[in-house]
Amino acid sequence: MNIRIVRKKIKSVSNVKKITKAMQLVSAIKMKKAQATAIESAPYRKHLENIIYKAVSTLDTSFSPLIENKTESKKNLYIVITSNKGLCGSFNFNLFRFLNNGVDFKNNDFITVGKKGASFVSKMGGNIVSDFSTNVISNVVSPVFTEALLGFTSGKYAKVILVYNRFINILKFETISTVLLPSKIELPDKPTTKVKDEYLIEPSANKIVDSVLRSLVEEKIRGAVIDSEASEHSSRMIAMKNATENATDVIYNLTMLRNKIRQEKITYELLDMITAKESVEQN
Repeated sequence: MNIRIVRKKIKSVSNVKKITKAMQLVSAIKMKKAQATAIESAPYRKHLENIIYKAVSTLDTSFSPLIENKTESKKNLYIVITSNKGLCGSFNFNLFRFLNNGVDFKNNDFITVGKKGASFVSKMGGNIVSDFSTNVISNVVSPVFTEALLGFTSGKYAKVILVYNRFINILKFETISTVLLPSKIELPDKPTTKVKDEYLIEPSANKIVDSVLRSLVEEKIRGAVIDSEASEHSSRMIAMKNATENATDVIYNLTMLRNKIRQEKITYELLDMITAKESVEQN
């Protein structure tokens, strides 16, 4: 191999290393902000679920169309939250594999949040009723909720299912699927705080149950968006860190190869000089 080619490769890999290092730092900053938002918002959703359970668990399901589904439709609506950009490791791949293994693309509809998810669902032949791919992902919560609620209450869909990557920590996330509608009023296995057994509700629990459940469903979508964003940035940070380390190894190996080629070239030149000298002396 020509030493010039090796030098060009070293320079190219060095440039890649600089880019991946910069992307790692940017992702780390974004991840910290998204992580803080995800951690701070989780207790609110848990407390809200506890309060709603205590307030409406004894009510008849007929008080809200969100609790009981009376439609005969067997079609479901999936809300799929992915990223707009790549270079984030297995973040999108794990979710795509989850969908491919458990979802019938032909007989269900989809709402996509993220360009990667929209592209995947289209390639799989799924029907995308709405695509909310935008750089400001927090702005899509209300329109996504409105679209899903309209489809469910009109009887078009039997269930509205949310699929996203739930943030656990910097090094871990998991793809989960949760049924948003019909809403299930269930008390968490281990409530974080003790809630009073009775509430004084005005005007009455029967009149507020529907609006309260709407708020809960919308908050679940917002929580999924926040978790997905935190998972995306942490996954991208780790992917860029691995890429930077791999680039360092490649540069080291190419440098060793360059030195070896240069030594061989010098050795051959010395041999040629010695051979030429001996030929002259013999003559």
